[in-house]
Amino acid sequence: MIELGKDGLVFTFPEVHAAARLVVDFQRTLRIPDDDEPHHLPPGLGSFPLRHVDDHAASVPPAWIAHGGVMLPMYQSEALWIHFHAGSSRDDRGGYPFAVRIATGKIDAVTGKPWSDGLTRAPQNYLSIPEQLWLDGYCVEEGVIRQFVAMPLGAGYTAEEQLTGRAEHGGLQILVHPMKAAAYKRLQKQRQAETPRYLSDTMACAAPCPSMGLAPGGKMEQEIYEDPFQLDDWDLRHSSRCFVHIANSLVWQSITGAPPPNPPPTAASYTKAGLPWFDYYADGAKALPGSKLLAGLKSVLELGKQKGDAPLPENQSVTQETVVRLRAKLAKDQVREWRA
Repeated sequence: MIELGKDGLVFTFPEVHAAARLVVDFQRTLRIPDDDEPHHLPPGLGSFPLRHVDDHAASVPPAWIAHGGVMLPMYQSEALWIHFHAGSSRDDRGGYPFAVRIATGKIDAVTGKPWSDGLTRAPQNYLSIPEQLWLDGYCVEEGVIRQFVAMPLGAGYTAEEQLTGRAEHGGLQILVHPMKAAAYKRLQKQRQAETPRYLSDTMACAAPCPSMGLAPGGKMEQEIYEDPFQLDDWDLRHSSRCFVHIANSLVWQSITGAPPPNPPPTAASYTKAGLPWFDYYADGAKALPGSKLLAGLKSVLELGKQKGDAPLPENQSVTQETVVRLRAKLAKDQVREWRA
């Protein structure tokens, strides 16, 4: 079952185990510079608002009604990251394991292959939760992703359009499988969730259209972790899937009657204010090698230059002088102590 709660998607599988609960939310963030240099993790700026597509059936494209699911607003060239929390509540430090597949425009964000059902290990086409706390973009090489950046569907920038030549789906697709109850019981103890990312509480589209897709933006240092469990540990008989549609923020109010969030700050203004970027250290976790298909995608800036467009305003490079290193020098299950 999937429920919408506090701007997050809540996946529960009570038929598998009472603790099988996963919350997925979509965080607003800085768009890192698209300058081919790897950057540290940007902050979370709060969750995007989520709304039921069915509640606004008269105002959204017919295809959205066919797919069902939820929708969120994004400005053109705005970025997002996806946060995963496995536990009985948002404050629970435990974590029931899940295998989660993420696609954009039905292109797998880990392998770059077209969407197909099932889990594979060669290559691994899913995220292992709670090992993977978040996902910021497309897995292009070991330890490096290209940030998810919203672009109008049909303009040619999205991963979907670059790989298939079609602007058909857009949005995000999520498929969740819980761990089998027997496999979960074999775990000697629950992993503790790592320290969460920092949360703090002008871009325009000349001709706003409601449907948006995600395109590869700047490079970021982030590992997509190898699954530490056995493939047979995942319960393929039980799953939930959700389509997350992306509406251009400039038409969000006409659809929902509510104003969209304010545009986020630029990376330059954020850095100038001395606010922190983040580096994450996961002791002992192995990273996936990255997808050659995704590595071959053109970034928004690169494709824009070919088109003679200027799709990324405020794209100047920044020097990340304030970097907070999360989990550095801590053992796997060691809790980071509070410091004044």
